[in-house]
Amino acid sequence: MSFETLGLAPALLRALTEQGYTNPTPIQSAAIPAALEGRDLLAGAQTGTGKTAAFALPLLNHIYVSKRGQAQPKIPRALVLTPTRELAAQVHESVRGYGKHLGVRATTVFGGVGMQPQVDALRRGVEILVATPGRLIDHIERRSVNLSGIEVLILDEADRMLDMGFLPAIKRILGSLPKQNRKTWLFSATFAPEIKALAGEFMRDPVEIQVAKPNAIASTVTHRVHPVDGARKRDLLLHLLANDARQTLVFGRTKHGADKLAHVLEKAGLRTAAIHGNKSQSQRTRALADFKSGKIAVLVATDIAARGLDIDQLPMVINFDLPMVAEDYVHRIGRTGRAGAEGLAVSLVSRDEEGLLRDIRRLLKQDIEIVPIEGFEPAQPLRVDGTSRPSQGKPGGARPQRHARRPHTSNNDAHPGARNKKKPQGRGGQRYSRPA
Repeated sequence: MSFETLGLAPALLRALTEQGYTNPTPIQSAAIPAALEGRDLLAGAQTGTGKTAAFALPLLNHIYVSKRGQAQPKIPRALVLTPTRELAAQVHESVRGYGKHLGVRATTVFGGVGMQPQVDALRRGVEILVATPGRLIDHIERRSVNLSGIEVLILDEADRMLDMGFLPAIKRILGSLPKQNRKTWLFSATFAPEIKALAGEFMRDPVEIQVAKPNAIASTVTHRVHPVDGARKRDLLLHLLANDARQTLVFGRTKHGADKLAHVLEKAGLRTAAIHGNKSQSQRTRALADFKSGKIAVLVATDIAARGLDIDQLPMVINFDLPMVAEDYVHRIGRTGRAGAEGLAVSLVSRDEEGLLRDIRRLLKQDIEIVPIEGFEPAQPLRVDGTSRPSQGKPGGARPQRHARRPHTSNNDAHPGARNKKKPQGRGGQRYSRPA
């Protein structure tokens, strides 16, 4: 199957060709035709499967086809809700990239930046509005946005929005939207009962699409646990990063802890930045841009970055702290092993995190190799159930090898969702591209 067979407008196909995309991914193949038919969608897809294009392409197609010959509207015709600022910015850039030949106007509204530029953009008129729930509520209260013309509503990363406590805000926003003749497309990595209940409240006979098992992780990701006493985690992290710190995303549990860890790594000579909710939007944007370009080697993040960070060919993710919720492990590790590339997910686990590790293993339904590192063995071994055992390997537990490196290149693509133009092999040897 190619994009040409999906019924998209020629101007969209032209933009896809210019960006090197030829064949849709499974989520795109399933979602785009249903969306073009005007159906509501309940789509299960992990980050990194091409889900942004799965809704952005039919959305742009709808706006373009239905507005031909009409005057430019002043109020938004489509609303995309995302859980984080980073994801909102990336969706906006993807929409701009795919729609560059359509003349469709789009803007974003999210917190951490001034209101007035957003108010001015809304007054000038937009057709597609990408927003985070909290800031959109601010605009609704100020009456600086009119949502009465919304024809398409998209909830991206719906499960994450519920995890972050946005359900009341989402319901309030829904109350401001027209109920008749509105298409609703909900994308979620998991379909928890709360997601199903939410969908049942405002969707009409949705087409259900599930292209991957719930909580699935790319098969190209290698999982590894290094047991260590909590007090020695920083030393072990420095040891692991000593010889090769290129493009490593490190997850910590708290904002303060992320800042302290970034400071330690900087003092050790590693080019590092931190990204979390207490950083200003300009700081978060700059840190992410520097990481993508290779200006910094290590990005230390809290779970705000577990979704919405679109980084090409990230070789390694390190869990300095295990997440308190097992599902967040899936979202963190979703940063690596994308588009068929190999990835390594390393977790530094202390004795008091044994329960969290057991939860993760039960969720994944797979074993995770436990590899003690010589000189960093904990005072007491991890108590693990199932079949996990410390790797025998070389005496003393040699430092694990990362997967083979690809030549590092700066990400100068037109938008954060752009992918490396070398296409991975799809099923049956078919090559397919994966727009964001």
